[in-house]
Amino acid sequence: MTIEDLEAEALKLSLEARARLAERLLESLENLSDEENARLWSAEAERRNAAWSVSDSARTSDEVFRDARKRPL
Repeated sequence: MTIEDLEAEALKLSLEARARLAERLLESLENLSDEENARLWSAEAERRNAAWSVSDSARTSDEVFRDARKRPL
């Protein structure tokens, strides 16, 4: 079973069951070691940096301000 399959099945649960599952999942994250927390945050930072680096919608502040000045009030 993939994570996508698991997500799809979880979303079929009742509101109460989804809330209970969410609570249990969040509680499980509170019991991580300092090392595991650091590893997870590092991986997330790298993921966000990679997503930012490949984004073709990123513009410089000069471009943003130039376009904003062109718009009518």
